[in-house]
Amino acid sequence: MKLSQTFVKTFREVGKDETARNAELLIRAGYISKEMAGVYTYLPLGLRVIENIKNIIREELNSIGCEEIQMTALQSPDPWQKSGRWESEKMDIWFKTDLSAGGQLGLAPTHEEPITNMMKKYISSYKDLPIYAYQFQTKFRNELRAKSGILRTREFLMKDLYSFSADEKSHDEFYEKVSDAYMRIYDRLGLGDCTYKCFASGGAFSKYSHEFQTFLPVGEDTVYYNKDKSIVLNEEVLNDEVLKDLGVKREELEKTTAAEVGNIFTLRYKFSEPIDLTYNDKDGKRNTVFMGSYGIGVSRVMGVIVEKYSDKKGLVWPNEVAPFSAHVIGIGEEGEKIAHELEEGAPNDILIDDRDLRPGQKFADADLIGIPIRIVISDKTLAEGKIEVTDRLTGKTELASIDQAYNKYMTSLLKTEEY
Repeated sequence: MKLSQTFVKTFREVGKDETARNAELLIRAGYISKEMAGVYTYLPLGLRVIENIKNIIREELNSIGCEEIQMTALQSPDPWQKSGRWESEKMDIWFKTDLSAGGQLGLAPTHEEPITNMMKKYISSYKDLPIYAYQFQTKFRNELRAKSGILRTREFLMKDLYSFSADEKSHDEFYEKVSDAYMRIYDRLGLGDCTYKCFASGGAFSKYSHEFQTFLPVGEDTVYYNKDKSIVLNEEVLNDEVLKDLGVKREELEKTTAAEVGNIFTLRYKFSEPIDLTYNDKDGKRNTVFMGSYGIGVSRVMGVIVEKYSDKKGLVWPNEVAPFSAHVIGIGEEGEKIAHELEEGAPNDILIDDRDLRPGQKFADADLIGIPIRIVISDKTLAEGKIEVTDRLTGKTELASIDQAYNKYMTSLLKTEEY
């Protein structure tokens, strides 16, 4: 991708109505555009980050036997009325619209009801179970306050996975597989060193659910943890009964703020029973399907990564998440010429700044955009047969021979025999 060929621009500042650091930096660096409170457009750079996050999640879920689907955002009232969650008095985050022919549709805030209803077509026998289906879907929630950038929005991208099992035992086995897969996902996203499985309220579904909380100063949740962080619990479940269950004393726990980056729920029969999702067992007996749900807010995770890794200069992306692996800048007549003439067959994960701008502005934009590796091709270093390579995370700069750069950073980007 050449910066001279994209409409995206960087900005020195954003409007005063944007107070969240994650959104401010992403807007300034040209990753997103704010449309209104709690609603953002993802521009080419931002969309590449989103796709990288999705691919990490997809690979880990597929590895434990999950199948990807794509459901509709528009929702029929029927399955929601059966579960009791259609009325706004029961779930106050709905966006609904009236049809010109009469009746209403909703914009899905989640998908337990419609996927349970759909599975009635595909589940009739124990031989049809288990099923583990997930999607990446835009959700709509009428949040009262959307003030944390892309950490809490009214329209957002979510990965939601639903499990359909014959019984609690088989569900529990899969539940633990998902938990392990989530930790692998957070490791690859660069959040593994500060993200913990956290006890949370199970609501009407079960005694507990589990959240995955990233310890973060701007997090909206308050969590408590013991010395080795083997026990982490949300403030909402901090009571004597829970402390006794977990075998921990209140004075052993410390308090911090955290941002939720995922959750897993044992739903039991909460949705399968009212929607009548059943199967015949080996003896021909009719049983209700045992369910679970598992969410990761994809766009929210992107915001958490920004909050964790950004510095005073701008964004700093972990390698697997970054929109490009290297940012190439040409300086001086020969350096700019090389940047301009880089062959069309260059790797797709290289960002080339071939704009006719001063070096200082190019460097400032590179810091703001936050690609992990910056490669500067200048007349001065070319005269020595070298180019400048900077690691954005550590700030360490080294002079590398063109051969080294060819082998380590820009395979097929430079034709070394020409220089």
